[in-house]
Amino acid sequence: MSVNGSNKHSTETPPDEEQAAEHAPTDADRAPTDPAPQETIRHNIRDNAALSVPYLIMNALATVVACYGLLENSVAVIIGAMLIAMLMGPITGMALALVDGDQALLHRALLAEAGGVALVLLLSFGIGKVHMGVTLGSEVLGRTPPNILDLIIALAGGAAGAYATISRRLSAGLVGVAIATALVPPLCSSGICLVHGLYRQGGGAFLLFFTDLVAIQSVTSLVFWISGFHRLARMDKKTLARQFAPSALLLTALAVFLVRSFEVALAQERLRSVAERLLGKEIEKNGAASLAELRIDNSSNPPTLTGVVRAPWIIQPASCARLQDEVRRAAGQPVNLHIWTVQTRQCDARGFLSEKYLPDQAAAPAPGSDVGGTAEETKAEETRATRK
Repeated sequence: MSVNGSNKHSTETPPDEEQAAEHAPTDADRAPTDPAPQETIRHNIRDNAALSVPYLIMNALATVVACYGLLENSVAVIIGAMLIAMLMGPITGMALALVDGDQALLHRALLAEAGGVALVLLLSFGIGKVHMGVTLGSEVLGRTPPNILDLIIALAGGAAGAYATISRRLSAGLVGVAIATALVPPLCSSGICLVHGLYRQGGGAFLLFFTDLVAIQSVTSLVFWISGFHRLARMDKKTLARQFAPSALLLTALAVFLVRSFEVALAQERLRSVAERLLGKEIEKNGAASLAELRIDNSSNPPTLTGVVRAPWIIQPASCARLQDEVRRAAGQPVNLHIWTVQTRQCDARGFLSEKYLPDQAAAPAPGSDVGGTAEETKAEETRATRK
């Protein structure tokens, strides 16, 4: 009897434990942000940070897709390349290595990232060489002037990626992170620009990639630290400073430089807006001429504006000087104005339009404007050009 009684008590669950078991959250009930075991996270990060054949193959395929998407100016194809690329894995490995003080992992991740970057640059350079005749579009050139906005995007995207890495059921968010923190397209733009001799643009595209790398690594290390990856806590303050000082200094230097770049870009856009509005109004007021293009060269001091005008006459130096003074007053800064005139004649079924502005018939500039020239001035200009 006593044995049966003891067995009975040993198999029954106390009422308090039964209630606790009934109310215990299951995996389905857990919040989607419940942290995964740290050792599992570390194991996955180490695997993704290694230089392996699959890693190289995926990055090579991502490079091919990205290059042809850039050359086609296709946003959809470029997004596909972002999802294929695997350059994010070694960056996450660097972040974990710094937090854990794992020098072996840091060296392995750096080697993998350097190998992936070299592969992407070489392949993009080769693809650009094969297709030298393709005109570079906005998707290539738009990735060449980084500014502070790119750094902010990389910080936010890197934080989201780190949070998804250490949280349950948030792996789907990594897809959006891959798109937000695009790493392969800037490298491909750099290789393509370099093969076309556009060294400044190529350097700008590589700087955009480097900005993404530093920002993602820095913010990922911070998220890992806050989330309890504290193996580095055993180290003294000097060791901690030595581990994180390079990232902090690089991030600060990039932020200062990119803020300045953003200010320059804003000033250039303001100058372009003022110049286009004023020149367009003056040149196009009579309907016979049009401002076809306006370029700004900030490498000179003061900046040089180069306008391309289509008109039945040649714009004279006096008119160019007057327009330059007006742009200077409107923009509030010194500028040099250069104007290229492309002579055109417009006609319909009845004959040529604006005939009274042509050199052989015109006696004066267009009504209401001195942006033109008399017949004598135009013929003299043509004679000088012919002699040259």
